[in-house]
Amino acid sequence: MGTTILSDLGTEILIPVCALIGIGFALVQWVIVSKVTVSTDGKSSSSGAGTDGKNGYAESLIEEEEGINDHSVVHKCAEIQNAIAEGATSFLFTEYQYVGVFMVAFAILIFLFLGSVEGFSTKSQACTYDSSKMCKPALATAVFSTISFLLGAVTSVISGFLGMKIATYANARTTLEARKGVGKAFIVAFRSGAVMGFLLAANGLLVLYIAINVFKLYYGDDWEGLFEAITGYGLGGSSMALFGRVGGGIYTKAADVGADLVGKVERNIPEDDPRNPAVIADNVGDNVGDIAGMGSDLFGSYAESSCAALVVASISSFGVNHEFTAMLYPLLISSVGILVCLLTTLFATDFFEVKAVKEIEPALKKQLVISTVLMTIGIALVSWIALPSTFTIFNFGIQKEVQSWQLFLCVGVGLWAGLIIGFVTEYYTSNAYSPVQDVADSCRTGAATNIIFGLALGYKSVIIPIFAIAISIFVSFSFAAMYGIAVAALGMLSTIATGLAIDAYGPISDNAGGIAEMAGMSHRIRERTDALDAAGNTTAAIGKGFAIGSAALVSLALFGAFVSRAGISTVDVLTPKVFIGLLVGAMLPYWFSAMTMKSVGSAALKMVEEVRRQFNTIPGLMEGTAKPDYANCVKISTDASIKEMIPPGALVMLTPLIVGILFGVETLSGVLAGSLVSGVQIAISASNTGGAWDNAKKYIEAGASEHAKTLGPKGSDPHKAAVIGDTVGDPLKDTSGPSLNILIKLMAVESLVFAPFFATHGGLLFKMF
Repeated sequence: MGTTILSDLGTEILIPVCALIGIGFALVQWVIVSKVTVSTDGKSSSSGAGTDGKNGYAESLIEEEEGINDHSVVHKCAEIQNAIAEGATSFLFTEYQYVGVFMVAFAILIFLFLGSVEGFSTKSQACTYDSSKMCKPALATAVFSTISFLLGAVTSVISGFLGMKIATYANARTTLEARKGVGKAFIVAFRSGAVMGFLLAANGLLVLYIAINVFKLYYGDDWEGLFEAITGYGLGGSSMALFGRVGGGIYTKAADVGADLVGKVERNIPEDDPRNPAVIADNVGDNVGDIAGMGSDLFGSYAESSCAALVVASISSFGVNHEFTAMLYPLLISSVGILVCLLTTLFATDFFEVKAVKEIEPALKKQLVISTVLMTIGIALVSWIALPSTFTIFNFGIQKEVQSWQLFLCVGVGLWAGLIIGFVTEYYTSNAYSPVQDVADSCRTGAATNIIFGLALGYKSVIIPIFAIAISIFVSFSFAAMYGIAVAALGMLSTIATGLAIDAYGPISDNAGGIAEMAGMSHRIRERTDALDAAGNTTAAIGKGFAIGSAALVSLALFGAFVSRAGISTVDVLTPKVFIGLLVGAMLPYWFSAMTMKSVGSAALKMVEEVRRQFNTIPGLMEGTAKPDYANCVKISTDASIKEMIPPGALVMLTPLIVGILFGVETLSGVLAGSLVSGVQIAISASNTGGAWDNAKKYIEAGASEHAKTLGPKGSDPHKAAVIGDTVGDPLKDTSGPSLNILIKLMAVESLVFAPFFATHGGLLFKMF
């Protein structure tokens, strides 16, 4: 064992400073975006201070020769943006009211269950891993776990809400900038995504750091109890993410499927046509599902991987010897990640300029590569200054000696596995490559062959990501046991600010295209926003790949922490208790997917009926002389998603409690292992299948190559088959797939939080026989 180069005081300064730099950078990006004005007071959208042509707000329009009235366009864009923002805000407030009730009820449950472990005693108890020492009472764990759960939940809600606000603020600005060229629109959309990415990463880090320091005032030298209580932070984050992802996913896909089936298939009108009553609800859905839900989801992954690493470290030499800097190694990785992502973002916004459509996707991919390369150097630096040269890591009852360079490799292998997953996802979902082009080509013979090819692509796309995850698990566990796996997950998430910026860019671009169509802008503008959107579809799939890969590593790390905390020495799959758990756990992702997909179907059916009703009963709607009732469609999506999100949420939240109480920790360990193994496969295939179908449709619509032209144009039989495939894929890629990674993480972290209760009072059924 040895001392670290970075002092404890240095750590205490570095972490909050990096978090504040991240928040400051996000605000700077927001100020720059806000200079693109969307006003109806006679000012042009190109007004604003500054002369920096790269940021677009001081450049003249290249659209003026087409004779479009600038002020009327700006006025329409402002109107549409306000309608989308109002719909998204209204939905989130409604959702958060329901979720708030659950949050309070679950917080009470945590306090009662954990407090009852020692009969609500206020006396100190023997430490779990070293009975010769005395630790704080179980009642303290109950109180502080409840507080950290509420902190995580509130931070998750705020992260999602801020993301939605920023996205609805930026969508019309991206549309207006598209009149000056695709590069200007790209920068506005990307800067807006960066605002969300940096706010979320920095807020998550800062709140966790403050919570640790405040809790330390009570716990003192009892770091085992302190970091066990901190695990509630991850549980709170993922609980809110589950409802955000499921509720938002049902909302967006009900509106999207309803709009497509009636508008594009039955009435043969363009996507986002203002005559379609469901278009505003569809655009609202992009923000509440893909932005607010995804933000909460990745915040949950970050919080859980940090908590899993801290729990294992607290019972290793870092915690036993009270080495503060080494103990906070996971937070130092995230701190350096913010600085690396800041530098990486400048490559897209300031150092290089996107000038053509074909440069959009490479610019986004460069973000991933640059951030990964720079982060590798950052991890090496943090490992050198923040870790002793040798230390021990707790490994199922024994202390395993580890070198600092081995921990660097654990984080590095997770980081690079994330990049591999990202590029494989891009290969299978981008229409620049043969897999999606083959799916598009299969539309010649109808929707059935399109469905067959799309499903096959999704199944095949699982292979390389699973090998990448398997190798990173093997390497990181070999070097540093479960702590290695936890920091590998953190490595994958260390560039979360860049990942979120790229991810949020997609829905912002999608909304921008919708606003261009609804505001009656020219075909040329729509082509630019479609190009931005197509790149955004691929990057959204990459973001989902990162989320699923990190969820697998996080869940395994949490699983290891749960097994240690519950006092299980080995998980023997040949034991009936464990094997029945494995079978049930492997079934849960299928049950959950069935519930979420049926929910989308039910909600979409109501939307289809409403859109048909309006087309049939409102005179002049099809001719464009009458306005549709957008508000009614927004209300249908809101009501349906709130009602439908409760059963899948209850399934995930109640399963660990029921299994732990009735069948005990061994069966629960089987359930967690089973859900992890099957959930990861289904999540990857569902997300990639849906993404491929979506981009196959866009490939035909764009007609950018000779092959694509033979399949088009819009309205042709192959295009209609592609629209059906896209409609089937919508709930797969935006509801079921992304929600499954929360299922596997949430069950694992919930089991860890309740482990003391299950170990003491669980297995009631087996005790009776």
